[in-house]
Amino acid sequence: MKISARNWLKGTVVDVEKGATTSHVRIDVGGNIITASITNEAVDELKLAKGGTAIAVIKASDVMVAVED
Repeated sequence: MKISARNWLKGTVVDVEKGATTSHVRIDVGGNIITASITNEAVDELKLAKGGTAIAVIKASDVMVAVED
């Protein structure tokens, strides 16, 4: 795989929850869960399933920062 994004995290799929058109894919990366919303078609094409390996690719033009009160 070659990709321009420099932020990617390899992990294990812990859940794929399909909706009418969009799926929520949860990936465990070192004990942290990343959730991605992708099309059902993409889930099928990538053959994503619980227990499989997947890479979360993060490409963002903005990063928000928050603090707790």
